[in-house]
Amino acid sequence: MLSVSESLCGGSYEECKATAGWLLSNTQVRPTVGIVCGSGLGGLAEMLKDPQCFKYCDIPNFPRSTVHGHAGRLVFGTLKGKPCVCMQGRFHLYEGYPIQKITLPMRVFKLMGVETVILTNAAGGLNQDYKVGDVMIMKDHINMPGFAGNNPLVGPNDDRFGVRFPCMSDAYDRKLRQLALDVASELGYNDFFREGVYCVLGGSVLRNHR
Repeated sequence: MLSVSESLCGGSYEECKATAGWLLSNTQVRPTVGIVCGSGLGGLAEMLKDPQCFKYCDIPNFPRSTVHGHAGRLVFGTLKGKPCVCMQGRFHLYEGYPIQKITLPMRVFKLMGVETVILTNAAGGLNQDYKVGDVMIMKDHINMPGFAGNNPLVGPNDDRFGVRFPCMSDAYDRKLRQLALDVASELGYNDFFREGVYCVLGGSVLRNHR
């Protein structure tokens, strides 16, 4: 029987620690960068050097990806010399998972030593100046389900995961965002590189420039 903490959070600290330990015991890679590959972006994981792959269904306590086109694998390797772990496919509210279960891999990443996470996905947009294929850097988000209490912070808090209410004033690191913009400029990508605010919905995500 699950404890209150496990049923609400989708996994206790001990379970996340066990998952992280199992992964680290099965690979020599010690990732400092985590990348979540959204729809159509799974090929990024194929760029890792000396990749080592684990199916989600083989990882203890890990959710399963049910979306068509999501490989459902965790891939370890190096990218430009940096030790990385890539989620080749992710989890969504519309798959029926509680939001705490969707965010469980981020806790596992942290326990494995990941310091920087790059989140990606394909999304529609409200700004009519945006075009299909544009790349947007997130500077903030609006969590619409959160207004109804659907938030990964709901439930008992385990301080080993972090503080009860983390500061969200700089959820998307300013230095990393600026670095992305600078690199895009150097590469001549200004024509399709944007910066905006993400709006999270239950079955899809919209993006809008602010």
